[in-house]
Amino acid sequence: KPEILQWLAYAAFHLGDYRKAADEYAEYLAGPDASKEAHLYLAACHYYMQNYSEAMEEAAKGPASALQNRIMFHSAHRLNDETRLMAHHQKLKTTKEDQLSLAAIHYLRGHFQEATDIYKRLLLENRDDIALNVYVAMCYYKLDYYDVSLEILAVYLQSHPASVVSINLKACNHFKLYNGKAAEAELRPLTDQGLNMEDYDIIVHNLVVFRGGENALQVLPPLLDYIPEARLNLAIFHLRNDDVQEAFDLIKDLEPSAPQEYILKGVVNAALGQATGSKEHLKKAQQFFQLVGASASECDTIPGRQCMASCFFLLKQFEDVNIYLKSIKAYMHNDDGFTWNHGIALAASGEYAEAEEVLLSLNNEKSRSEFTYISWLARCYIMNHKPRQAWELYLKMETSPDSFNLLQLISNDCYQMGQFFYSAKAFDVLERLDPDAEYWEGKRGACVGVLQAVIAGKESNETLQAVIA
Repeated sequence: KPEILQWLAYAAFHLGDYRKAADEYAEYLAGPDASKEAHLYLAACHYYMQNYSEAMEEAAKGPASALQNRIMFHSAHRLNDETRLMAHHQKLKTTKEDQLSLAAIHYLRGHFQEATDIYKRLLLENRDDIALNVYVAMCYYKLDYYDVSLEILAVYLQSHPASVVSINLKACNHFKLYNGKAAEAELRPLTDQGLNMEDYDIIVHNLVVFRGGENALQVLPPLLDYIPEARLNLAIFHLRNDDVQEAFDLIKDLEPSAPQEYILKGVVNAALGQATGSKEHLKKAQQFFQLVGASASECDTIPGRQCMASCFFLLKQFEDVNIYLKSIKAYMHNDDGFTWNHGIALAASGEYAEAEEVLLSLNNEKSRSEFTYISWLARCYIMNHKPRQAWELYLKMETSPDSFNLLQLISNDCYQMGQFFYSAKAFDVLERLDPDAEYWEGKRGACVGVLQAVIAGKESNETLQAVIA
C-alpha cells in the first residue's frame, strides 16, 4: 500500500539507510496518485547519498516550498554552483528551519563567525532547543576558542551524556588544548556504554589524529570522499614521513577554502619546491602563505603570523621573519618546527648569539643530524668565538660530501673571524682530501695568521707548535 511504502521510507531515512529510503520513495512515486511532495523526500535521500545533481533534479519535480528551496540551496553549494546558491539564498525566510540552513552553509564555507551569530540568535529565541548548544560549540571550536566550546558543550552533555557527536567534539577540544592522550581519554564513555567506536567513521578518523598518525594508511584512504579532513590529515602523515610527492598528489586538486587548507597547500608546495628545486612550487607556497598571513581574519592569529614568517622566509627576508616569529615565541616553547625556522632565520640575519641558543634548544634528533642544522650551528659557534665547538661538530661526522662542505665553511669562516688555528686545521684536511692550490694557499695564510697571533700575544706558543706539527 502507498501509506506503508511512505512509512517504510520514513523509517529507513531516519535510521540512516538512505539507499533503502530512496528505493521506497521511488516505488511510491511510480504508483498512482502519488503526492509530489515525495519528490522532495527522495531528493533529501539523494543529498545524503552525495548524489547532489540527482537531489537538485528531484527537488525541482516537487512543489515550490521552503523545503524545496533548502534542498536546492545546499545542493547548489555542494555542486559549487554560485549562481544558483545565491538565488536560493535570497529566497530564505526568517523561520528557524531556514536560518538553520543558512548557518549550516556559512559553517561549511568556513564563515564560522557568521554561523555563530545565527546559532546564538536562534538559541536566545529557542532556549529549550539545547541541541543548538552543540552547533555553537562546533563554531567556537573552529574559531579556536576551545575553552568556550567546552563550556557551551557541557550544557548539552548534562542532558545527553551519551551523545556521540558531543563526546567526539569534547575530545577534539581536549586534543587542541592538551594532547592526543587526553583527547582519547574523553572517548572512553563511548566504550563504557558498549558502543563500538569502529562503527563511527569520524571517531575512527580522529583516533588516527590523536595517536599521531597510527594506522593512517589503513584508515584514512577509504574516508577521503566522506570526511574532508581525512585528505588533509593523510597529506600531513605523508609530509611527516618525508613522502612529499604523495602529499602533493593528494592535495594538488584541492581548492582551498579554509585557512588550514591554504596553509597545508603552502607547506606541501614549499617542501616539494625545496626537495626538487622548483621555483614554481616555491612561488606558489609563498603566495598561499601570504594569502593567509595578510588576511584580516588571520593576520593577528598565531597561524597567520607563522604564515607571514614563512612567506618572508621563502623570500629570504630574514629580518622580517624574525619580527613575526618573535611575536609568537612565547606560545611555541615545544614546537621543534618553530625552533628550527627561528634559529636559522636569526643566524641568517646575523643574530648569532640568540641563534645559537635557539638552535641548541632543538629536541628532534633527526633534525639535529641534518647538514643544514649542523652547518648553521657551526657558523654560529664561529661567529660567537667558539671555533673549537664548530670543529667538534666536524669530528663527529663521517667522511662524506657534507663533511667536506662543513670543512669549507669552517676554514673560510674561521679565517674571516681571525680564528686562524682552526682555519689552518680545516684547510689542512681539505688539502689532503683534494690537493687544490686554493686550499694550500688558504692553509699557508692561516698559518701566518697563527704566527702573527702568537707574536701579538693572542695565541700561545703551543698553538704555533701544533700548527707546525
